[in-house]
Amino acid sequence: MSALKDAYSPAFYQNFAKLMAEVLPDFDQQQFLSLIFDERFDQKELKERMRHTTLVLHPFLPTDFGLAIDVLEKCIVLIQQKSAFANSLAYIFLPDYIEVYGLDEFEKSMKAIETVTQFISCEFAVRPFLLKYGDQMMQQMLKWSHHPNHKVRRLASEGCRPRLPWAMAVPALKQTPQPILELLENLKNDPSEWVRRSVANNLNDISKDHPKIVLEIARRWKGHTKETDAIVKHACRTLLKKGQSEVLELYGLEGTKVGYDHFKILTPQVRVGENLLFGFQLVNLHDQKLKVRIEYAIYYRLQNGKLSKKVFKISERDFLPAETAELVRKQSFAPITTRRFYKGQHQLSLIINGEEKQILDFELI
Repeated sequence: MSALKDAYSPAFYQNFAKLMAEVLPDFDQQQFLSLIFDERFDQKELKERMRHTTLVLHPFLPTDFGLAIDVLEKCIVLIQQKSAFANSLAYIFLPDYIEVYGLDEFEKSMKAIETVTQFISCEFAVRPFLLKYGDQMMQQMLKWSHHPNHKVRRLASEGCRPRLPWAMAVPALKQTPQPILELLENLKNDPSEWVRRSVANNLNDISKDHPKIVLEIARRWKGHTKETDAIVKHACRTLLKKGQSEVLELYGLEGTKVGYDHFKILTPQVRVGENLLFGFQLVNLHDQKLKVRIEYAIYYRLQNGKLSKKVFKISERDFLPAETAELVRKQSFAPITTRRFYKGQHQLSLIINGEEKQILDFELI
């Protein structure tokens, strides 16, 4: 499986240089390629290669930022018409170019972002503009929430997420998310599922610091359309995992009327690379149909010996009166890049409708 950084391949750069030469006849393809593939290129990761491409490209473009953007926009047209790499992640250096060289050119950068994001998302590039221009930038993003192109509308929501993964932090939005809310109101009924998904993710970010704001929105939006119901459910996923009482009540998730039994770990010792197996039985103790959300948590052992809890969802469905279910599940301990496993005692818990019922120990060996 190739790494993401491998999108910056020799073939990609050769193709880009060829297209640039069509836009700029004096573009020196060989010099550009020799500067790209310097002695450290192989050691660079994805974001390093992105920024390296931005810096290498800059001297080949007009010194005037507006003229440079005109060249890049013409190149985008050629990429879309002629290139086998038209959908390559590697083009994230185009938004990066705007971020690096356009920060003092607000109006020109806004026009450039609006165009470029329709080719490749500028959600990371808008972050330094949010930091520098604050309310002015949020007003621009509010305008974008009405844009006819769904990729621009998605940028309006995705770019101002308070906790956008892998992006530059914007502390003001994390502390005071109110400027985001009008924008999300504009987009909650967007015809694009991609945009609505971004709205949900934005609200989920907000819920981690301001749960009451998201609960108030959830109560207002829930029940209007199936689309807004889906947004609300996805937006409340962190609150549901935390077992927040008000959101459980909003979804009719009553934990005391669901019985469980025979909760046991079938593999009390697990080797790294193998699966933890566990099982349990559920029963609806109520005389009416109940909605049941079934989750479990792994308490991972950290290097310092402390435990870190992560919740996983199994399912959410209706149980008829007196209905029972036998469930067996597994959790992989195969090595992954985002988590390091440490040997020793770990824990597993069963969570029914947000209530943690029981915790069992197992050992990772």
